[in-house]
Amino acid sequence: MIVYHGSLDIITQPDVLHSFRPLDFGRGFYVTTVLEQAQRWARRKADLFRKETAVVNKYDMSENYRGLSVKTFNDDLMEWIDFVCACRDGSMAYKEYDLIIGKVADDKVFRVVDMYHMGIWDKKRALKEIRVYQTYDQLAFISQKAIDQLLVFQSAKEV
Repeated sequence: MIVYHGSLDIITQPDVLHSFRPLDFGRGFYVTTVLEQAQRWARRKADLFRKETAVVNKYDMSENYRGLSVKTFNDDLMEWIDFVCACRDGSMAYKEYDLIIGKVADDKVFRVVDMYHMGIWDKKRALKEIRVYQTYDQLAFISQKAIDQLLVFQSAKEV
């Protein structure tokens, strides 16, 4: 399977040490199967850091998960929203896994998560508000073991 990572740099040897901050699935190295999504992430990072160059790294990803702890969130968002909220609150529960796979919500997810966390909205309302991109995904490599076992750098391209 081909996966992509949007960045400011060419990353031939991905690692979990350079993770900027905990995101939806905690601190890790994030990739997607959707090229357009990686391009968007790369350009967003370039804008944020006021850089002129954005890069999409391409990797071949093995689907041999033997020996790895993998968490997959399917279309049911009930468990997903609680997990994302916990990660954003600083929970380390994500560290139970080597790889976490799930959908990406749009930019409104931050507002929805906040409203749900503050108790302003109940879970039913929060889930109704979340708009999930049907074709966008994210795979978070939490452990270096997963990166070393599953990812092989193929190429990089400026976008």
